[in-house]
Amino acid sequence: MRILAIRGSEIHKNVNQKIIIMRQPNFNRGGGPGQRAQAGFQKMNKEQRSTLLRLLRLVLEHYKWMVLTVLVCIAISSVTSLASTLFTRTLIDDYVVPLTQVDNPQYASLLQALFKLGLVLLLGVICSYTYNRLMIYVSQGTQLRLRKQLFERMERLPLSYFDTHSHGEMMSTYTNDVDSLRQVISTSMAQVFNSLITIVVTFTSMLVLSVPLTLVSIFIAVLMSIATTQLGKWSRGYFRTQQESLAGVNGFIEEMMTGQKVVKTFCHEEQAISDFERINEQLRSSACNANRIASIVMPVNGNLGQLGYVLIAVVGASLALGHFSIANVQFSITLGTIVAFLQLNKSFTQPISHVSQQINSVLNASVGAERVFRLMDAEPEKDDGNKTLGDGSPVLGDVDFRHVNFGYVPEKQVLFDININTMPGQKIAFVGGTGAGKTTIINLINRFYNVEEGKGDLFYDGINVNDIRLESLRRSMSIVLQETHLFTASVLDNIRYGRLDATDEECREAARLVGADDFIRRLAQGYDTMLSGDGGNLSAGERQLLAIARAAVANPRVLILDEATSSIDTHTEQLVQRGMDSIMRGRTTFVIAHRLSTVRNADLIVVLDHGRIIEQGSHDELIRLRGKYYQLYTGDTSLLS
Repeated sequence: MRILAIRGSEIHKNVNQKIIIMRQPNFNRGGGPGQRAQAGFQKMNKEQRSTLLRLLRLVLEHYKWMVLTVLVCIAISSVTSLASTLFTRTLIDDYVVPLTQVDNPQYASLLQALFKLGLVLLLGVICSYTYNRLMIYVSQGTQLRLRKQLFERMERLPLSYFDTHSHGEMMSTYTNDVDSLRQVISTSMAQVFNSLITIVVTFTSMLVLSVPLTLVSIFIAVLMSIATTQLGKWSRGYFRTQQESLAGVNGFIEEMMTGQKVVKTFCHEEQAISDFERINEQLRSSACNANRIASIVMPVNGNLGQLGYVLIAVVGASLALGHFSIANVQFSITLGTIVAFLQLNKSFTQPISHVSQQINSVLNASVGAERVFRLMDAEPEKDDGNKTLGDGSPVLGDVDFRHVNFGYVPEKQVLFDININTMPGQKIAFVGGTGAGKTTIINLINRFYNVEEGKGDLFYDGINVNDIRLESLRRSMSIVLQETHLFTASVLDNIRYGRLDATDEECREAARLVGADDFIRRLAQGYDTMLSGDGGNLSAGERQLLAIARAAVANPRVLILDEATSSIDTHTEQLVQRGMDSIMRGRTTFVIAHRLSTVRNADLIVVLDHGRIIEQGSHDELIRLRGKYYQLYTGDTSLLS
């Protein structure tokens, strides 16, 4: 199936049926982003919690002991920080105040206490350094595993998935989304652990020091939690739209980079710039909306924290002066307790501020995780086959279509009652106009798409192709597409891609067979010349010759040529045709060609029109028939009604 990408939208077009599916870069479905965020808010909350829990399970699955060590280090770090805070009360009440009341103060006990406190704080620093280093290791390791799992899943996805998802969108999942997860694991996860432990330890200490002051702190903490939750609700939908818009920008840039020749040929630069400005503005708008709300959280919580500080100072002063009582119960505290409690209150409310500070990365990560897991959960290519070609008998390459009907989507049929009976070693050519169904038939032979049950049968050596293992089926075939793809590697390795165990000499022989040897030897390093950018330093014809050599080295029983000589000039085509005739000898070959001169010697020519076979036979038989093939071959339309 050919995929044409134009002006920021995906246009999926197959030559058998003019089906066009357009999808805008922001991937909106069912209304605008704000409307979708509001309508599905409750559901989105549940999904995000489930996604983050799944991410946590993924981390614990591989780094359980490291995470436990991190928790222990965070706990020790929090306790040591609390110890320094509580020491403030001891410092004031047991050392500073008494020492100010004597004529000859002795500082030995104070220095000894400070030394012990220094050791405790040093332990806290060591633990803090340790858990930060461990979280970096955990985050990078998780990122490595996620990308590995994503790539493994991607390699097992059916071709239909790539026909309906832009390359830029998938690349954004590998880069932006996975990186947002790394950030939240390395920073936010440790911060959340630290905050929870700090809250528990600090709250216990506050209760011991003063119940009335603790009630004031709880009141402020509740206000901060409400503010954080409400602002988070407003920004969550915008963060989702931001990630989707970012994927749209990446997809558009990828399309423009690969389609630059088309853009320049049709003087489309200004329109491309205009389209990019539009989708880039969508990204800016959604990012501004998301970060504008999320950025309010920290100042709001900071001001609420300052309000709590003032309230505790006022209530604490009243307690210290003996002006505060509940139910005739007089509460009084020391000056050191007030100072210590003020610091404890900061330690109690600060975790809420820290969590709000991480809200941007947490929300980004939850959206990114959804997209990562969506790709990881995509349905892999089904292989229900249980038979292997050549198991006990030679592979012949006998392909037969029996009453095959097919459509890429259920409501749109593309092929109608296709019947083709071939013999091993035959050359079968498909001709017809654009959208006739030629490439769709090829897609069914190698099971890029499957013939559904009840829609006819496709047999290979007498076995239904749906019963043949995919690897066994595809290893018996080689295909040369109209659009050639070369990899970043040497010329020799690109040819060897057809069969990885092929020797250097076998690769060179395949190149000589198809007429590619001459131009390869003229390259700077010959067969060792490195190719990059999809072979951008080669002409279109040279790239096509390498693709044909790659198919030849595989030594297949079935050869598929999808307009394989379309990028080769007439002179080169004559040279290649002789090599291709050698490749096709003794093999079942399916050829799609617009140049009918290249299919004259085919054993069977199948003429297609709008998914139906209207004629089939040899060249001479079809010429005598004086039908559609005659018209295509001669250009004479006078005999057609």
